[in-house]
Amino acid sequence: MAWPKDCSEVPAGSPSGVYIIQPTGLHPILVSCEMSGAGSGWTVIQRNRRDTDITWAESWSTYKHGFGNVHTEFWLGTEYIHQIAKQKVYQVRFVIWDAANNMRFADYNLFSLDDESQGYRLRLGAHSGTAEDAMDSDNPRKVHNNMKFSTKDRDQDTYRGNCASRYGGGWWYSACYSVQLNVKGGLTWGNLCKGSCRASAILIKPTPYP
Repeated sequence: MAWPKDCSEVPAGSPSGVYIIQPTGLHPILVSCEMSGAGSGWTVIQRNRRDTDITWAESWSTYKHGFGNVHTEFWLGTEYIHQIAKQKVYQVRFVIWDAANNMRFADYNLFSLDDESQGYRLRLGAHSGTAEDAMDSDNPRKVHNNMKFSTKDRDQDTYRGNCASRYGGGWWYSACYSVQLNVKGGLTWGNLCKGSCRASAILIKPTPYP
């Protein structure tokens, strides 16, 4: 049996939930698929909430292979995210629940990660949506686009210290952040909720145009 390569290949009309996918060149993996509404077919690569049981203060290797529970809070795995997103041209949606529990989203029309030898450097396209463009700041100290991924044991940020150790989670840090979603406690998205966001999800799917 051929598994879908990502959630966009799960049959339309299927319910949201956990599915098996098999990205090109990888073994089958369990993922959470968001299938509701017109914008269905999203592969969820991260989910977190303020009162999560996950520490998020994990090593490079743990982030690479993923951790948590795909039914609740989790990081899919930086390597898996890279492998999925190189199959086609992908877009990304960051979903944020602010301090008042209003849901907002920031879309970027392109999303990819460079491979591990390049530090899983993040590549984002143009922004749209109801949450500000906090990933691609004009401030070089707070930008995330084009940054390498950093963890407590692999410091690839532009800060003289170690952002991941200091703030408790792996992320595409500069010096240090305007967005921090991989953390236990209050999450941050730009000026929307600085350490007071309640929850987050990051979803990717192929762009509708070639």
